[in-house]
Amino acid sequence: MKYYSTNRQVPLSTLRDAVLKGLADDNGLYMPERIPQLGRDFFASLRTKTLQEIALEVASALFGDDVAAPALRDMVYGALSFDIPTVRVADNRYSLELFHGPTMAFKDVGARFLARMMQHFTRNEKAETNVLVATSGDTGSAVANGFLGMEGITVTVLYPKGLVSKIQEAQFTTLGQNVCALEVEGAFDDCQRLVKQAFLDKGLTAQRRLTSANSINLARFIPQAFYYFWGWAQMPKDSEVVACVPSGNFGNLTAGLLARRMGLPIKHFIAANNANDVFWEYLQTAKFSPRPSIATIANAMDVGNPSNFARIMDLYNGDYAGVTADISGYRYGDAQIRSIVKRTFDETAYTLDPHGACACEALREYLEENKAVNGFFLETAHPAKFKETVDDILGADIAIPEKLQAFMSGRKQAVGMSNRYEDFRDFLLK
Repeated sequence: MKYYSTNRQVPLSTLRDAVLKGLADDNGLYMPERIPQLGRDFFASLRTKTLQEIALEVASALFGDDVAAPALRDMVYGALSFDIPTVRVADNRYSLELFHGPTMAFKDVGARFLARMMQHFTRNEKAETNVLVATSGDTGSAVANGFLGMEGITVTVLYPKGLVSKIQEAQFTTLGQNVCALEVEGAFDDCQRLVKQAFLDKGLTAQRRLTSANSINLARFIPQAFYYFWGWAQMPKDSEVVACVPSGNFGNLTAGLLARRMGLPIKHFIAANNANDVFWEYLQTAKFSPRPSIATIANAMDVGNPSNFARIMDLYNGDYAGVTADISGYRYGDAQIRSIVKRTFDETAYTLDPHGACACEALREYLEENKAVNGFFLETAHPAKFKETVDDILGADIAIPEKLQAFMSGRKQAVGMSNRYEDFRDFLLK
């Protein structure tokens, strides 16, 4: 399999080069040259397979030409060493709980797979690989923990000062070893801009091997397709199924669209937005107008210029009618999110995190007008990761799982950083 840039200004790339580069030289995002189709036999037996068995078949279709079967199996089974249960919340609405991994967020799936693939491609090389990752919350912790202790790989996490929860911050600032956290003066968009500028700086890349672990890296976003197949297989048999996704940088939604192109019979996708609603606005107006992000209580969705919009446009060849036929959008402000968390708990006893709340409500609204289908929404993080917010909404004291408590006991190790690229470049060179 070869991989092309969404900007189509550079030659096709191998899987290895696409993964290790992260971003193409023309500032485009890599996409597979072809999207393999999975046969009827695969879908007929899907409900009888484990999560890991499903993921391995999907991974083999996508990566089997470039990674030997035993190595690919190790990547899949090593990454997916935890459960992803489906919980019925109400009527025909289900939660796909993606928070049972090591850092209790959905990004454990893609980050752990990427770490293993990157280690596979660099295992016999002397040059150090520098992984740069911008985070608005959960990406940093998932990536840092996925790569922790890997020889020959260092991780630099850039996060906006004061704009991630205390538990999220502790998950990547207390690790040490080969992980460095940079506390950036600014918003997530500043962190993402610094990372992109570094990749395009030929003077820097001549001296340092840089790659990304954000969803701009295809080995981060593509494995997220695995759990859409799993979610569909958990729905009532012979029913039409829709999927709802809390949307920030849109790698998660793009992975679902990729799964659909591979043959997964998800009828429709719903993109749940918070106040950072540039994609919702696009769905209403056909105009994409990036702007500075706004801080909200659903901070992992605080992205004003989502990178993976380019991949969505590429999948649909820029066809607005095609996008809106397959994707609906909803948006919610902080006051609405708080109300959703409280109402859902009061009515169903199910505790949502702020991101899952957006998706849960968007799915509910969609199903009110489409009663003959079943739907699952992605509950992307454990509510305890946003304990102060959720406690305040519910007037409760939700328990912190042991996995999260372990991070809270560590000592913060973070380096302050301006949002000037020159300062970031100097740091990387030193």
